[in-house]
Amino acid sequence: MRAATAAAHARFVLYGRNYCHLCEDMLAALAPLRDEFGFAVDVVDVDGDAALEARFGELVPVLMHAGTELCHYHLDTPKLRAYLAKIR
Repeated sequence: MRAATAAAHARFVLYGRNYCHLCEDMLAALAPLRDEFGFAVDVVDVDGDAALEARFGELVPVLMHAGTELCHYHLDTPKLRAYLAKIR
């Protein structure tokens, strides 16, 4: 069941790399929360943009929303849930 909130209209950005297993893991870990809250996730390959590659380097994956970095390397589920509650 989806939570009927403004979070349902949120778009998150997952910065990562195509060959990154941590990026795949974070995207998979986001799926249940995405189903629950109805938010969208745009995946951006940092290797496709020199500025993003320079900015993030080996920090990926990085989950962001509206310029706010929520977590990197691994999904911080409690932090994301708290953030989703805050943007309701």
